[in-house]
Amino acid sequence: MNITPCLSHVSVGTNNFDAAAQFYDQILGALDCQRVMEHPGAIGYGRKYPEFWLQIPIDGKAAGSANGVHIGFFATSKQQVDEFYQRAIAAGARDEGAPGSRPHYGAAYYGCFVRDLDGHKIEASFWDESAA
Repeated sequence: MNITPCLSHVSVGTNNFDAAAQFYDQILGALDCQRVMEHPGAIGYGRKYPEFWLQIPIDGKAAGSANGVHIGFFATSKQQVDEFYQRAIAAGARDEGAPGSRPHYGAAYYGCFVRDLDGHKIEASFWDESAA
């Protein structure tokens, strides 16, 4: 049975499109995600279709990040989480939580958190069902 996901996509704005594009090309590659669609000032990333968009704000104003908002990406292994984190830090992200288990999220959770170049909080997580 094919279940339609709840979300279609998420978009974040950037104030330095070229640097942010290089950042996301690098870190999302660790999760086997890539550019799947492009428009002037916008890139859609995903495995098969655009689930995450990076873009220059359409209203022409500065991009910002919101307190309490973060975007989580699925990893298929703990190793992918680790690689995502390492690539992100190497590309200029700020650490918000190194890879590891967080039992308060559930026994199966393994993930990490970083802030991208524009201050957006992003996460990569793997759900290890054998640990649940």
